[in-house]
Amino acid sequence: MLHGITQRRVTLWAVALLAVAVLLGSLLVRTVISPGAQAEAATPIRPAGPDASFTTVFKSPVGIEGLTADRRGNLYVAGRGDTSCPVTRVPAGGGTPVLVGSIPAPCGPAGLAFNAAGRLFVTNGDTVVALTPDAADPPTATVFATGVPGANGVAFDPDGNLWVSDGTTAQGRVWRVGPGGGAGVEVFRVQPMANDVNVTNGVGGVGRDPRSLPPGGITITPTGRAAADTLGSQHLVANGLAFTDDGHTLYVGDTARGAIWRVQLGRDGKLRSLVGCDTTFTADTLCLDNVFVAHPYLEGTDGIALDRAGNIYAAANERNAIVVVTPERRVVELFRNPVGAGQLRNQGPLEFPTSPFLTGRKLCVTQSDGARRDNFPNSGGEVGPNLPERAKISCLDQRLPVAGLPLPVR
Repeated sequence: MLHGITQRRVTLWAVALLAVAVLLGSLLVRTVISPGAQAEAATPIRPAGPDASFTTVFKSPVGIEGLTADRRGNLYVAGRGDTSCPVTRVPAGGGTPVLVGSIPAPCGPAGLAFNAAGRLFVTNGDTVVALTPDAADPPTATVFATGVPGANGVAFDPDGNLWVSDGTTAQGRVWRVGPGGGAGVEVFRVQPMANDVNVTNGVGGVGRDPRSLPPGGITITPTGRAAADTLGSQHLVANGLAFTDDGHTLYVGDTARGAIWRVQLGRDGKLRSLVGCDTTFTADTLCLDNVFVAHPYLEGTDGIALDRAGNIYAAANERNAIVVVTPERRVVELFRNPVGAGQLRNQGPLEFPTSPFLTGRKLCVTQSDGARRDNFPNSGGEVGPNLPERAKISCLDQRLPVAGLPLPVR
């Protein structure tokens, strides 16, 4: 009899533990996908199809990279000039662009993001600058944050902290800057492609070095495809940044690996993701277990953006493609340039896309026309180095199945 009672108690405990596990699992899902997005989450993401088309809404006489939008759907971009860098407002539906501010020289703006008060923040070299756009009296941006060398991607968390990736230095650093500005604080690093082991006179390392062809070259023979030169190294590992709607998960685009990293943060804003697995890197370097997805479709991933269902839109610039990663880690190539003359994909409509942005169900993307891989040579298309317009913003004509996640994250 006692044995039977014990068995029943064990069974009851097992049922209770299972119920708790299911409850915790449902709560975890709700922290990633907001309650209002449950219906949209079930909407499948499919390739845009052969009839997909883009409309160019802005052609820039100078280079551009980052993109954001205000609550009215107007797009904002910062140009790269020789004396100062213009900040321009562009109607997403097309129309006359308007100068709304500038960044003083020397300047090389990249990522853009609005805070809740409508102030615009732009990564600029080793700093982040800020301004409040004004078409009537365009202001000059002032320095908001320092100590962020190679600043590239940018995103706000629910507490008003600004997160910045170092992008161009290839060290994988990601900083947090408080709402009041000041020096950035390094929170973690995305694992670089190579570490500092066996370095002599600045040359060495252990890891790997993916290359883009072109500008890199290989010698193609029946017995191999060995490197013919040292060009085309792709070493950027911390690029675009985007928070989920609960603000506790930060996604990071990894250009070199063709990957998306998922970084978990506690309610106190502290890092919860595992670090320190490889002692040849700095102690705050993320373990490879934090890679959310890696896929050949994502090679060349630059900027990223999220929709209300948790889908991640990535601009795979070296492939002239837009790729979507679902919350279930399914990777879908939404659009890629068709093959044109000479078996090239450099005729557009995409010309090295860099920063996607979702305004409602409209997808828009900046295009810097870089001369790499599928966009080589960059003489094709409607913008280029030898044309009056060197870069552009284009928007997909077909509506997305799910609306973009409103920013900043609250």
